[in-house]
Amino acid sequence: MTLHGTATGPLGVPWQRLLFGGVYGTVLASSLASALDSDSGEPNAGYDALWILVAALAAAAAHGYAHAISHWTADGKKATAESVRAVLAEWPLVASALPTVAALAGAAAGWWGEQSAVDVILTVNTVTLFGWGLLAARAAGQGWAASCRVGAVDVLLGLFIVSANALTH
Repeated sequence: MTLHGTATGPLGVPWQRLLFGGVYGTVLASSLASALDSDSGEPNAGYDALWILVAALAAAAAHGYAHAISHWTADGKKATAESVRAVLAEWPLVASALPTVAALAGAAAGWWGEQSAVDVILTVNTVTLFGWGLLAARAAGQGWAASCRVGAVDVLLGLFIVSANALTH
């Protein structure tokens, strides 16, 4: 499927916002998950999953609202409906954090340990970042080789988080 020239993606969200939300949400969830095992308290994967979801929702709301107010008219007219739509259009940021939340929910259910969940999260999210980069480049009309290079650069974000995680333990 060629994305070049398509103005909007799923649910009418512009591709630019979809890709931004995907990368931002994935990096946010990875960073938060990576920080989980640095405390000295008893692991609580359910609590951690809840706070990653809350952080993703807060980041999405803040970004959507900031985007909306940046487009308010100079004459002071406030676009309330537009503000709500801008916040709701940030769903890709929240959706991209859901695999992290799901892995931690599995740990809370006792299916695996929290550290195992974090290891899987960092691996899956790093691979996901490659996909976001590939999709963004393809949406911009780039060829496969250039798109893979963009994906590889996005992987560096994930590897940075993995490296920081390793260095802090």
